[in-house]
Amino acid sequence: MAKPILNLAVIGVGNMGRHHARVFSEMEGVCLVAVVDKDRKKGQQVARQYKCGYYVDHAALLKKESLDGATIAVPTSLHTKIALHCLAYDVPVLIEKPIASTLQSAKSIIRFSRQRKVPVCIGHIERFNPVVQRLKKLIDAGRFGKIISISTKRVGVYPPQITDVDVIIDLAVHDIDVCNYLLGNQPKRVYARAGKAMNSRQLDYADIFLSYADTDVILQVNWITPVKVRELTVTGIKAYAHLNYMDQVLNVYNKGHGEEDDIVNIKAIHIRKEEPLKRELKNFIQYVTTQKGDIVTAEEGYQVLKVAQSAVASCKKKQSVRIC
Repeated sequence: MAKPILNLAVIGVGNMGRHHARVFSEMEGVCLVAVVDKDRKKGQQVARQYKCGYYVDHAALLKKESLDGATIAVPTSLHTKIALHCLAYDVPVLIEKPIASTLQSAKSIIRFSRQRKVPVCIGHIERFNPVVQRLKKLIDAGRFGKIISISTKRVGVYPPQITDVDVIIDLAVHDIDVCNYLLGNQPKRVYARAGKAMNSRQLDYADIFLSYADTDVILQVNWITPVKVRELTVTGIKAYAHLNYMDQVLNVYNKGHGEEDDIVNIKAIHIRKEEPLKRELKNFIQYVTTQKGDIVTAEEGYQVLKVAQSAVASCKKKQSVRIC
């Protein structure tokens, strides 16, 4: 018996949304009903490319189409309004990170989702990178022993399409979510330093120190480095790992203790490479249809935003901040 076709839509077809449309158009059992974008030229171009409908306004989409789900890939300041409107029509949503621009807005999404009993997932895409998921399995299996520290670097040039959030809310949230996922925990305190080196409107660089129960985490993010770097390292008492997000490469270094000439054993962990977005959207669809699957919940998205906003507060206060 053939599986039922799911009718899906993509609201916002900018840098991320157009890829949502591409992935949905390639999936079996999925009908990309329409895309939405206030930029008519861009929206109509994507609609023609993937042979679907086009709406300039999400309200018109919700009134006319019968949807089984939608993804929201618009500027962060619009997340709450559009998400609440979709939920009012009982349409499950995946909201591109971060969940919302404020914690109060995020709470309103969570509250309304519970009231309507309609799923909300958050698009923290790095969670679905095969190299991150493999590292998680190694950590949970005890390969590293006690994790002493994690460090991340997520740097590159300024993305001109980002106008309503700073580098902490735009970039650091990726690594906050990944570290929460890897450690299975939330940080207790944050200390951050940040500034505006090349951007007069928004913070464009930050160094963030997160204190978990037994692990220290250091995040470096900026929009000023001329080369794009996406990497993470884990230091444990048994082993050390270096992860490259873009190449999906994971190397684990094992070393004995005691002698200076102890041999370092480097093992390249085999990773079956796959586009993280495809894994993320597949899981979203599975969750919509079965209420089961590996997704980032709205509550998890809220916790990530809380840490990021605490980091911003730490910058302003120039002191460590407790994350309540």
